[in-house]
Amino acid sequence: MPGGQGGSGGPAAGGAGGASATSPYIVVDQFGYLPDGEKIAVIRDPQVGFDAAESFTPGTSYALVNAASGERVFTAPPSAWQAGATDGSSGDKAWWFTFTSVTAPGDYYVLDVDRNARSYPFTIGDQVYRDVLKQAVRMLFYQRAGQNKDAAHAGAGWTDGASFAGPLQDAHCRLFSDKANAATERDVHGGWFDAGDLNKYTSWTAGYVESLLRAYVENPTAWTDDYDIPESGNGIPDVLDEAKWGLDYLTRLQGSDGGVLSIVGEPSASPPSAATGPCLYGPASTSATLTAAAAFAMGARVLRASGNAALGTVADDLLARAKKAWTWAGTNPAVIFANNDSATGSSGLGAGNQETDDYGRLVDKLDAAAQLFAVTADAEYRTFFDTNYTNLHLFKYANYVAPWDMPGQDAALDYVDATGATAATVTAIRNAYLTGATNGDNLGATTGNKDPYLGPVPSYTWGSSSVKSNMGNLLAAAVAHKLDAAANADLTRAASRYVHHLHGTNPLSLVYLTNMYAHGAENCVNEIFHTWFADGSAMWDRVGKSTYGPPPGFLAGGPNPSYDWDGCCQNSSCGGTGNNAICTSMSISPPKGQPAEKSYKDFNTGWPLDSWSVTEPSDGYQVAYIRLLSKFVR
Repeated sequence: MPGGQGGSGGPAAGGAGGASATSPYIVVDQFGYLPDGEKIAVIRDPQVGFDAAESFTPGTSYALVNAASGERVFTAPPSAWQAGATDGSSGDKAWWFTFTSVTAPGDYYVLDVDRNARSYPFTIGDQVYRDVLKQAVRMLFYQRAGQNKDAAHAGAGWTDGASFAGPLQDAHCRLFSDKANAATERDVHGGWFDAGDLNKYTSWTAGYVESLLRAYVENPTAWTDDYDIPESGNGIPDVLDEAKWGLDYLTRLQGSDGGVLSIVGEPSASPPSAATGPCLYGPASTSATLTAAAAFAMGARVLRASGNAALGTVADDLLARAKKAWTWAGTNPAVIFANNDSATGSSGLGAGNQETDDYGRLVDKLDAAAQLFAVTADAEYRTFFDTNYTNLHLFKYANYVAPWDMPGQDAALDYVDATGATAATVTAIRNAYLTGATNGDNLGATTGNKDPYLGPVPSYTWGSSSVKSNMGNLLAAAVAHKLDAAANADLTRAASRYVHHLHGTNPLSLVYLTNMYAHGAENCVNEIFHTWFADGSAMWDRVGKSTYGPPPGFLAGGPNPSYDWDGCCQNSSCGGTGNNAICTSMSISPPKGQPAEKSYKDFNTGWPLDSWSVTEPSDGYQVAYIRLLSKFVR
């Protein structure tokens, strides 16, 4: 792959003006394209937003140039998107240069022949995303709590000792409401830092495990054993090793009665091993126990099917745990725990609230039932699923399939594939899902070319990178579960567009992964809101400013049109001159006051500028992206 921070790619094939200049108005997937995949470069002319004063009218001839030889291997005129309309989500007019017919492997760039302007370089090849996927999965290694980050595995720039290994930390964690009582101590080491904060939320962790397992099941040939994590080389695909890291942690949270602890609140520091405060846990809850049951059961099924004898033994233990968790949740159907909540006396325990609502607990139980039935064929689990599946949004709202309803949708599709599933239920789910996945908000939005930048979503929200990834996943799921072979080509093409969007085919020409300069990107995220890679850190703040910046492969939250600074900035009431000065330390437009797709800024300033709603990563965003990208790794 072409790479290197600030690199200019291969030799130019310019006209009389000499070497062509890289243009921010010709945007591509900076990693590249599969030989048999769709290939579209987007040419942009800003009309609305922070760059509205800029202008770019494309020439009449565009060429795909072989970066090594300078040969123009394909030429065509650009075509106007939607007859020259201005796109509302980006504020841009756009044109497409489509070069899908070029399949020869190599490094290329797109050239505006008349204007002597070019895109970033990229690769066409079967292995174009393999290293990108490796870096994305390695993000979870950096997020591991209690894992020594030695140079051999983390790289010299991101070494750190095991976090939370001190007194009253993870190996001797106490109940938050009885922290002086040594009898409450539990060993809760392991798991992952959840996001930019270092806390560990059980329900979300269980969901991450399931996403990794689904990514493996949906394309097992994508996965190798060479991701440079401590388990690499053990004969097990590293994605399963990473899923097992999460499963091992969940087992430590389960009590002898089957209940599973809801949350472990961790202290903060940069680097994480420097955090010395106590670790505290929240009590078992119904939602945590049900999500763990689903993860245990799915883990049992997938690890057993891997054919590895050692994993088969692990699978037997996981299945026993899943059954115990199911029984506990049946006996305790409404044990609710809200963390970081003054009403429950849990203020300061974690950051985000991991508890869900009644519908969320129903989805959790349906998922647990689907996974347990798939691995046991026990009628108890089938009966529960058959009796309750029509309460899913998929049915309550008439074939509703959406990127924010993935847990219930995925559970239903897993039930469809289970041996012995009730035929009428299977037919109803298949029909409803296929209808929803191909409607105007999903596949129809892509086939109708609703977004010139190839990534249409129903709306832009906090965590839009995850929404983009899950739009691709909900389309790819219809292929993975074999719902309609005739639609597979359109569904796969549509899913690939979300990959291209996240890899640079967007109004900012930005790869939404951190520090990928050595892995094929030339314009990518340089800083994220994260406890470890904090604003002001001499070592890890920003690529090119601090010594190292964040590690490669963290997916940033993405454009968020709801971004705003803290209200105290409006009247300089942020608690002192220093804090008030932060409010005016930089422009916040963007991300504020922009078209949705331009509502992003590459920054990590905390309160009161609150960058976390734009640049904070999350394991949830990450596993959604990993699952999608893996569909296109061969």
